Amino acid sequence: MPDFTAPDGTRLAYRVLGEGEPLLCLPGGPMRASSYLGDLGGLSRHRRLIVLDLRGTGDSGTPADPATYRCDRQADDVEALRAHLGLDRVDLLAHSAGGDLALQYATGRPGRVRTLTLVAGRARALGVDFTVEHRLEAAALRKAEPWFEAGHPAYERIWAGTASDADWDAATPFFYGNWDATARAHAATEVEETNEEAAELYAAPGAFRPAETRAAVAAWDARVLLVAGELDSGPLPRVAATVADLFPRAELSVRPGAGHYPWLDDPRGFSGTVAAFLARGR
Repeated sequence: MPDFTAPDGTRLAYRVLGEGEPLLCLPGGPMRASSYLGDLGGLSRHRRLIVLDLRGTGDSGTPADPATYRCDRQADDVEALRAHLGLDRVDLLAHSAGGDLALQYATGRPGRVRTLTLVAGRARALGVDFTVEHRLEAAALRKAEPWFEAGHPAYERIWAGTASDADWDAATPFFYGNWDATARAHAATEVEETNEEAAELYAAPGAFRPAETRAAVAAWDARVLLVAGELDSGPLPRVAATVADLFPRAELSVRPGAGHYPWLDDPRGFSGTVAAFLARGR
């Protein structure tokens, strides 16, 4: 894998998929190796995906200072990648917890971002989070699923903070729109791909300054796309709409029947929606 060096000397790796105009992609997890993104449902047929392994994950090196796992500090890594690629401005896509990192980078360096795509993106950087009530509201949509009865008590224990590893396994289907063989294979790699120590530090105290970030996005003229799954709890579609309202130039796409990984549930619809959005920004 190609690599580059972060400002603190940490070696960081990235994957390159497809051809065409580059699209920088940030994984979530938090702190899950980027391989779980695949090629984002065939988006590599439309754009050249530059997919970063965050520090301490995948093929990237481990930093000397664990405090640099905090997501606002990792914004310097994104900037180093942009400079390494020789790009003046970037199209930036982030999934899930990577949304917080993307927001930190984009608002700190607004002149460097042409478009921002948040896929099931968190927005704690803007003071918006997902509540237990949000999680249970989305779970109730799955009552007809054959795994619901066994999985729902486990899902409740997750958000109560009392879950065991077995509970996480039982509740995993709630995060996918279709609990099929593709989803099972995707879920099976999560533990080995995730740096748990780094995940604990990703949103450490001091990472977010919501008032400052909201003021920055209110004055931002870059185009923003938010993609939410109809069945996802993080964010619920109406919460994603609330986040979209914070940007002057944002649009929302809710993918029917999709969960937290919409490129798995509807590859063609997902990749087509994102590609069309990016094409309008050229």
